[in-house]
Amino acid sequence: MRFGFLGLGQMGAPMAINLGQQNDVLVYDRNTNAVANVGQRGAKTANAPDQFADVDVLITCLPNAKIVESALFDQKAGLVQHLKAGALVVDTSTIEYSATLELKNRLQTADLRFLDAPVSGMQKRAEDGTLTMMVGGEGNDLAEVHDALSTMASKILHMGDVGAGQLTKLINQLLFDINAAALAEILPLSVKLGLDPEQVADVVNSGTGRSYASEFFVPKILRGDFGNGYPMQSAYKDLVSGAEISAGHNIPTPVLAAATATYQQALLEGHGDKDKGGMILVYERLLNIAFRAALKSGDKA
Repeated sequence: MRFGFLGLGQMGAPMAINLGQQNDVLVYDRNTNAVANVGQRGAKTANAPDQFADVDVLITCLPNAKIVESALFDQKAGLVQHLKAGALVVDTSTIEYSATLELKNRLQTADLRFLDAPVSGMQKRAEDGTLTMMVGGEGNDLAEVHDALSTMASKILHMGDVGAGQLTKLINQLLFDINAAALAEILPLSVKLGLDPEQVADVVNSGTGRSYASEFFVPKILRGDFGNGYPMQSAYKDLVSGAEISAGHNIPTPVLAAATATYQQALLEGHGDKDKGGMILVYERLLNIAFRAALKSGDKA
């Protein structure tokens, strides 16, 4: 079985490398440096869409639905027109539920099979091959590629029909987003009340306030490091999806709405290129404080 892999960004590159350790993989990205780097780790590299004509399975890992749609269906550069009938497309991107259903319909029209398989776990787990993958689609299609997907994800869950993977990822992501927004609001409060940031961080990450968001972001916040995670301007689509589903199904989500307001304020203040830990800058400005570790001898301010 031959695999194609499209999208070699922060998550896609290590996923493609792990896939290529045990499988025949052809990789492509508009970033030629990314293609070269993954190629040096064993994958075969492509420089044009028509080189994917003989792949059995195409895996995509792209930033948003618009880019996925363009990569697959663009009249000049789209890959779908080059894929053989019956090939399986596995989208590991995080995109909207409605966009996923549209992808399924368009791929079905092109005589192609489809699984939505978004992943959770961030870059380190992508590198380690220990992501969690939530899959929607036909069970037989998943069974066909399960062993290959397990090189990228240590937990693979079949959630139901096409779209169920994205819905599950969204639920997980919204909980993570709410936790990140809560950190941004509450941690500055502790400093305003005279508490030591490092001691508060220690308590939070060893007590009942601990979460994956706190374990990931609090050490970075203490260092003033907001630049090495997924940017808020890209992650905001999850909150939009949550709001659409809430409105469409008449389900009240007041906590999510409050968290969304914090994200929006951070974006309005120009922090969209920062990771979600950067939301704290909104409340640090409002309270005129900083949740930072004390400078040690030899450190630069």
